[in-house]
Amino acid sequence: MKKTESKYIIIGAGISGLTTAYQLLKEGEHNFLILEGRDRIGGRVLTKNDIDFGPAWFQPSHKNLLQLLNDLDIEKFNQYSIGKNVLVYNTMAPAHYFESDQSQPSAYRVAGGSIQLIKKMASLLKDKIVLNTKVSKITEIENEIEVLTDNGLFSAEKAIITLPPKLAITLKYTPELPFELNNVMKNTHTWMSNAIKVGMNYESPFWRKKGFSGTIIGQVGPVVELYDHTNADETTYSLMGFVNEGLRDVAAQERKERILVYLEKYLGKQVRHYLSYDEKDWSKDPYTSCSNLKSVYMSPKYGNPVFDMLYMNGKLLFSGTETSPYFGGYIEGAVISGILTANKIKA
Repeated sequence: MKKTESKYIIIGAGISGLTTAYQLLKEGEHNFLILEGRDRIGGRVLTKNDIDFGPAWFQPSHKNLLQLLNDLDIEKFNQYSIGKNVLVYNTMAPAHYFESDQSQPSAYRVAGGSIQLIKKMASLLKDKIVLNTKVSKITEIENEIEVLTDNGLFSAEKAIITLPPKLAITLKYTPELPFELNNVMKNTHTWMSNAIKVGMNYESPFWRKKGFSGTIIGQVGPVVELYDHTNADETTYSLMGFVNEGLRDVAAQERKERILVYLEKYLGKQVRHYLSYDEKDWSKDPYTSCSNLKSVYMSPKYGNPVFDMLYMNGKLLFSGTETSPYFGGYIEGAVISGILTANKIKA
């Protein structure tokens, strides 16, 4: 079998993997490859019809991401929040309406969608990314590490795995990974793996004209959160939100109808006059989720100290937002882990 050699191998072309590659490139290191199982880059970042079906927001406190956006000359803008918000707290009681305090800082979004961060970094790594390459086995052999894929054999001095820990643990490792690491990985919740997101585009932001912000919050309906998702230059008018997980096994057409009936109740009949309607159930994405999916309704714990260490005699590292000691489960966490990993392999 032909073997492709490089100094470093990064497994996964999501935010953390591309951030590590970008950091290496800035430091003058060009001898690396990024292996990606999907037929696209981005990992859990997915922007379709100007709607972010993966991560969409970040906060003013996310300094590393802000610096990265600045370095890449990517604009940010504030999440729209002007007008009445709808709080649905009981199916038997009328909805509660309230307005957000406009003096408080709102969340940011990436102009052009979160995918712009991916595209900008990838544009600098053109010949470094190998798509449709699913990893199955990691083997330490003397002074190198071998990565077996369905697209050939790769080897390097060091390898970085950026897959969600629950997926990373399904790979075969020789020698086997330590018990404690295995246990932590099996029990680390995968960010986004439970999410079902829905997004709709419209000819105009009819909800704004009615004095609504586009925000609906509630735990008792088909949509548990909904937000205005209009793009930065206000040329595409959208609503985007999270679907109640209880509708996961409902037929697609019935789920769609329940969602539209619910939103129509609070925003009006114009909800049905969409230009596009899309859903993304991350639990059904084999490169994100897995069979032992568990719903998590409180913030999961990320950044276990086992991820700080190098394995296979310093040749193997784990990265990704779930491994980050800060802001795990956010884009910021993925960026931090990417930066930390680049520093570790160069040390």
